[in-house]
Amino acid sequence: MSSSRRPRSDSVAARLQVAETLCAERGRRLTPIRRKVLELLLRQQRSLKAYELLEEMRAVHPGAAPPTVYRALDFLVEEGLIHRLDAVNAWSACQHAEGQPHDLLVVCTCCGTVAELSDPEINRMLAERISHTGYVPATHETEIRALCPQCQQQPHEHHFHAHSH
Repeated sequence: MSSSRRPRSDSVAARLQVAETLCAERGRRLTPIRRKVLELLLRQQRSLKAYELLEEMRAVHPGAAPPTVYRALDFLVEEGLIHRLDAVNAWSACQHAEGQPHDLLVVCTCCGTVAELSDPEINRMLAERISHTGYVPATHETEIRALCPQCQQQPHEHHFHAHSH
């Protein structure tokens, strides 16, 4: 799905139902707070920082506190329903929570949109290269910082840093 298209409300509802079903199958509970955090991420179609989520939550649940939002985020990450994006210090809804594989997350460092890709060959080659260092990958996903097509058209300073090693 193109990152520029917003989901129809029924697709958000359908994805929330998938999340409910996945949690129920695992004996976990998608509480109203967890569900609302997931819904906010699904509706935004981009990554959100914790303070943005807290602000959105307070519009619906005025008493929402940071620990409440962080606990919901931790649960949703554990269940594979959202991604924690270190590249932009934010979270985004998993577009393929029902099981379609993806191991590469392409994160726009300007607007926070995310593309999920699967390339087992690249993943295998990365793991092989990493193993030569004595390290092992800590997760099955690799984040790649990039600029989406819309942000490439914007006249602003790109968020890339050149390294001369």
